[in-house]
Amino acid sequence: MVPNRRRGGDIRALLSPATVGSTTGFLGTLTLEPGEVVTEHWHPYSEEFLYCVRGIVTARLDGEHQVLAADHGVCIPIGMRHRIINTGEETAFLVFHLSPLAPRPDLGHVDTEAVLNPDAPHAPIIRSGPHATTLPAEALSAGARR
Repeated sequence: MVPNRRRGGDIRALLSPATVGSTTGFLGTLTLEPGEVVTEHWHPYSEEFLYCVRGIVTARLDGEHQVLAADHGVCIPIGMRHRIINTGEETAFLVFHLSPLAPRPDLGHVDTEAVLNPDAPHAPIIRSGPHATTLPAEALSAGARR
């Protein structure tokens, strides 16, 4: 699984429309080194469940800070701006789930601050399943660039 590093950290969508043909949501992992951040964004269609397996992070949720230590989780409602930073001294490992899916993959996130790696691959090309016909033709031909 190729990591998505566009917003920071190592984000991997493990179970998704692109990987297993899911139709209602997706599950993935986030690995953050000490001091590393996932830039602020929000989801217009999905709520996000975030569970910290190892380490300690601080989630900024609509401007409020919430510490998330190992064995703790948080539900991020639809439309809530959020930013995650590893405030601990060890690598943090988290699991996340988003549901329901946006009507199209490109509508799933709205960035509210500059992304760290704007040219990094960040959206899998979906050639089958419920989103296959909703991708613009230029996205399908861009394959390796996305």
